[in-house]
Amino acid sequence: MDIKRVVIVGGGTAGWLAANHLGKAALNNELLSVTLIESPDIPTIGVGEGTVPAIRQSLQSFGISETEFIKRCDVTFKQSIKFANWLDKEVHGQHNFYHHLFDMPSSLGKELTQAWLSKKGRTYAETISPQHAVCEAYKGPKTISDAEYKGHLGYAYHLNAAKFAKLLGENAQERFNVQHISANVQEVILGEDGEIKSLVTDSVGTLDFDFYIDCSGFASLLIDKALKVPFVDKAEQLFVDKAITVQVPTDPASAIPPFTIATAHQAGWIWDIALSNRRGVGFVYSSKYMDDETAVCKLDHYLGGKLSEHSYRTIPMKVGYRERFWEKNCVALGLAQGFLEPLEATSILLTDFSAGFLANRFPTSAAQLDGMRQQFNQVMGYAWERVVDFIKLHYCLSDRIDSQFWIDNGDPGTMSDELSKRLSLWSSFIPNREDFFSKFEVFDLENYLYVLYGMNLPTQVALSRASDESNARMHSDKIARIADQLVNELPNHRELLEKINRYGLQEV
Repeated sequence: MDIKRVVIVGGGTAGWLAANHLGKAALNNELLSVTLIESPDIPTIGVGEGTVPAIRQSLQSFGISETEFIKRCDVTFKQSIKFANWLDKEVHGQHNFYHHLFDMPSSLGKELTQAWLSKKGRTYAETISPQHAVCEAYKGPKTISDAEYKGHLGYAYHLNAAKFAKLLGENAQERFNVQHISANVQEVILGEDGEIKSLVTDSVGTLDFDFYIDCSGFASLLIDKALKVPFVDKAEQLFVDKAITVQVPTDPASAIPPFTIATAHQAGWIWDIALSNRRGVGFVYSSKYMDDETAVCKLDHYLGGKLSEHSYRTIPMKVGYRERFWEKNCVALGLAQGFLEPLEATSILLTDFSAGFLANRFPTSAAQLDGMRQQFNQVMGYAWERVVDFIKLHYCLSDRIDSQFWIDNGDPGTMSDELSKRLSLWSSFIPNREDFFSKFEVFDLENYLYVLYGMNLPTQVALSRASDESNARMHSDKIARIADQLVNELPNHRELLEKINRYGLQEV
């Protein structure tokens, strides 16, 4: 049987990202049609509203203008995640922080890391990249004269999730001929072989398709409710299971941080994301270590006693992923695939990654399903496990002992065997490219370096030659000079956004 009719159940960011990836792939197969069924009653969750640099490549490949994207989705630039108070305040100061930058570290990363470990003068991120200074100066990553999707430094975006989903939806329909149906799926009908046969909707009747994409969010209508694929719970590794979210209006003249702020507290952390006209704030915590009333009080304190001025909601977070992501003739993407706390913008990252991976080799016949299903599940299972490790890294490296939450996070029994092996290796050797043998690790060497040494991982310092030390010192001085130059030349973040909204960027 040929696969000709594909349906995506669920809209939002996940559904419409998948629609663009699959719709673009379908342009090369005139027999393949893509339909998206979206409930008119379910709002976009929009937890976090942050992305990582890989999204730029996807948006450009979809043919979306960066100028239009910035104007329509309240976009601000994101060059980093600034981690505040993730280390012991008594040892590292009341306002300790480090940056997980989005710019690639210097090509002399190993030599500079070794030199930094020997002396630890400036912060690690300052030592290996000029972007640290740019972020702290609240500068943009590019100028108004730079072409779309190009910049002086690596960057991603903060965005309005509802507006982003709308833009993606329009693009998928107009550019890639994706059909849109507004309806609620009331029943999923399975065939005798256990595959999904059809969907029963409230407004357009029963619809038959050949292949199904589950983007129905936490409801997981297809992969869970219909196909009964088990959920792999990761609560023993990642403790947080709730978030209180609120949107706070901002002064239109105030400076806009070009980074996400992630501030640790006694039982979790707080995200703070600035758009051009508001902040999205989320108080993430573990209900095992903090009750809901205390969490609300803590968030109110963070907002200067003004939480009651705004509406807020509490979101339960079941942390983990599906045991299988592709079952029978159905693939789960987005929140239907799994969920981890939004510490490193993992939701959009994994959705974009897995949707692109599926679209690049989309099956055209039922005979291809078994082999492709096996590969997809293997790749995505590995990717999810390594993302769990990367998130856990932020907690287990902390030297905070001011609450049981942080003490328990340091217990080696709450880490995977792979993470334990890597940390043991990195206590003796600086990480290198060969430690990340799979291209399906969505967080790579550079990401680990920023976090490992931002949190002061003690790595044994190897003996070095005087020439290596001199070379590292010269290169470090060069990075400092480049940083000064960029801080002087790059525009203030808000100023750049105002110019883009007024004049636009140069088209590629």
